[in-house]
Amino acid sequence: METIREAPFGQILRWMTGNRVLQYPEEHPDFVFPTTYLDEKQKVPVEEKLEEDKADEEKSSSPSPPEPHEGGIHDGIEASRYDTRANTAPFSHERFEIEAETAVERTLSRPIEPQRTKDGMILVDWYSTDDAANPQNWSLRKKTFAAVQICLYTFVVYCGSAIYVPSEGQIMEEFNVGDTKASLGLALYVVAYGIGPLLWSPLSEVPAFGRNVPYMISFFLFVILSIPTALVKNLGGFLVLRFLQGFFGSPCLANGGASLQDLYSLIYVPIALTAWVSAAYCGPALGPLISAFAVTAKGWRWALWEILWMSAPIFVVMFFFLPETSAENVLLRRAHRLRKVTGNSKIRSQSEINRKGIKFGKVLLDALIKPLEIMVKDPAVLFTNIYTSLIYGIYYSFFEVFPLVYPPIYGFSLGLTGTTFICIIVACLLGVSLYVGYLLIYLIPDIMKNGLRAQEHRLVPALFAIFFPTIGLFIFAWTSRPSIHWIVSVIGIVIYAASGFVLFQCVFAYIPLSYPQYSASLFAGNDFLRSSFAFGSILFSRPMYLNLGVAKGVSLLGGLSVLGIFGIFYLYFNGAKLRARSKFAVS
Repeated sequence: METIREAPFGQILRWMTGNRVLQYPEEHPDFVFPTTYLDEKQKVPVEEKLEEDKADEEKSSSPSPPEPHEGGIHDGIEASRYDTRANTAPFSHERFEIEAETAVERTLSRPIEPQRTKDGMILVDWYSTDDAANPQNWSLRKKTFAAVQICLYTFVVYCGSAIYVPSEGQIMEEFNVGDTKASLGLALYVVAYGIGPLLWSPLSEVPAFGRNVPYMISFFLFVILSIPTALVKNLGGFLVLRFLQGFFGSPCLANGGASLQDLYSLIYVPIALTAWVSAAYCGPALGPLISAFAVTAKGWRWALWEILWMSAPIFVVMFFFLPETSAENVLLRRAHRLRKVTGNSKIRSQSEINRKGIKFGKVLLDALIKPLEIMVKDPAVLFTNIYTSLIYGIYYSFFEVFPLVYPPIYGFSLGLTGTTFICIIVACLLGVSLYVGYLLIYLIPDIMKNGLRAQEHRLVPALFAIFFPTIGLFIFAWTSRPSIHWIVSVIGIVIYAASGFVLFQCVFAYIPLSYPQYSASLFAGNDFLRSSFAFGSILFSRPMYLNLGVAKGVSLLGGLSVLGIFGIFYLYFNGAKLRARSKFAVS
């Protein structure tokens, strides 16, 4: 019931019934309030009640310790301050130190006394170190259930981009357009989910909204838009709807990682993020496989109906069972309840004080400007954004080059061409195995023993992986010919995609550790630049391959990827010097 209460359905039901159903512990008549949250007039009767309860317990012949209900606290126990994640940057050495200090406390039940400001405000905190309302204290099963929903949501949105690819030929015939206009159905979707995070990311950081409000409103619109997209009769309307689909599907791209950071400690969140990135990585690859045979048998609209069939059930599950993970939102709503029940108007959450007088327009403007400012002024961010954009753009160019290789050279049908994208899945599994093995065997034990090292330590796997995108591209380029078996070119793609996966993980761990206070802006800016480059690569790659040939066209991209080798090594050896000159980084 706790999961349903925190889910969108439970919150709506509470609002409709005036909070009479799915009540929180504070709303129960037998809830014992900590005296620190009461004003002077209320403290006396509460203390008397505690004394009466204590006397009753002493009279009992077989006393047993009180069972704390969710978030319960018992007076008389010495309170110890427990720092919350709401006041700490999601990626930072400070957060790691706090988590290390409080790791043991989370397994115990110690009450937490709220802090008071100089003007008498009481800052709402968790009731105890093992407060069940704290997402960091959820059971492994509950965390996993929430994380799986986020990953499935992410998978569907990414899958919705490339699921359209097998339809391009029929789009060209039905609307009598060339391949460039037909490819806009993919390109506009991709660029839209790069623009979306610039809005959705700051929106999810507003405590009053939390993670779920942006998720559910946008995903509902995504599901609804899937219907007219599959029914539209003209190309212009179809392209507009595809853009809107990408835009309203983008919150999981902007905030999915943030949701996982809400749930897992800094030392283990890379493993959770690996699962989330895998869902994003495999989504576009499975899209053509899911739709290729259906499009051949039923027509191009069938692929768009499949988006609806995948997204609608996931939306329903999220609506009923996705709990809010933002600690700031949970504490903000707790502060509202405590003010209402106790009548103490001085109770406030930390976010209410921090954001007092700050308008959302300013937050949004900063979110739009800050990513560009950091990227222009900081060479490390500029390099990583450009290089990851290149890797991402080449990845999306595969959706244009595969139809130029496997049907004409090897005689594959449309359906069989879709199966070639399974090699991306194989590459993802290989990349996950290598990176998670590195985390479990080396990095996590090293952190537990020696603490966090310099940020550049996160780039060690990249020093080995950086050579293989270039190698994989050249293998694919020069083995895609009738005299060589098709599996050889597929192996080249596996090498490229697996090494690219490892590189993404390393870069996404390195950058926010160096710039923790700007992590949301960094990810939003990186999403925007990557998606913009992918948009361009979808449009220019087919003409490039047709004019230069597959071998020379892919070789050109492979040559560009060589620049990343020098960049990663320079960043590893000189990253500390670059941070020292940057006004955005932390040492």
